[in-house]
Amino acid sequence: MFAGLKDRTVLVIGRGSGIARATTEAVRAAGGTVVAASRDSAALADAYDDPGVVTETVDLTDESSVEALAARLGRVDHVVCTASARARGTVGDLAPDTIVESFRTKAVGPILLAKHFADRMPPDGSFVLFSGATADKPTVGMLAVAATNGAVDAIARSLSVELAPIRVNAISPGTIDTGAYDALGAEKKAALYDNRRTHNPAHRVGTSDDVADAVVFALTNTFLTGVSLGVDGGERLV
Repeated sequence: MFAGLKDRTVLVIGRGSGIARATTEAVRAAGGTVVAASRDSAALADAYDDPGVVTETVDLTDESSVEALAARLGRVDHVVCTASARARGTVGDLAPDTIVESFRTKAVGPILLAKHFADRMPPDGSFVLFSGATADKPTVGMLAVAATNGAVDAIARSLSVELAPIRVNAISPGTIDTGAYDALGAEKKAALYDNRRTHNPAHRVGTSDDVADAVVFALTNTFLTGVSLGVDGGERLV
């Protein structure tokens, strides 16, 4: 069964670009109202010129900030958390603080969201968290990212049982063209994308809209819970 998003409020946590922005636009297209939240609400306000998007401030690594946001918003129907902290690097290069920050943002943060928002949500509400293909497909230089993503998958399954009937799912993207790979430099980024196009079954790199469509599916399919949806063009299969 699919529930629409008309007259529903969806909290989308993340930047005003890439997957978070595409998700906000997809939710709006499906009739929902969006509260977009990040550490920089001013930047979000600049990013969105839409009366159906309210901007807020939250720091997922600070429980008092999450609790305060929940108190300000009151009832919400769904929560989508796209936030992450970059933690790329081989084992010899990774600093403990980098690893901890990744877990605090992407794993502990969603637990705090569940703690402070679940009681403010209707029984047919849901959480959508973000994992990633590296949880299942080891890649050199992505150790901390993979560990964090694996934790998110476990959190989604556990919360789906604990918070039931509120649903909890994860979206697990593969290589998505969001600008996240720009730090590799033009040559390495092009080589990575060419590799993905050549070897993954979909023969292309993903887009933010591919992921946003999956988020809306997870929000509206009322019989889907405890699942990690791979939106990766089959990347983890090869």
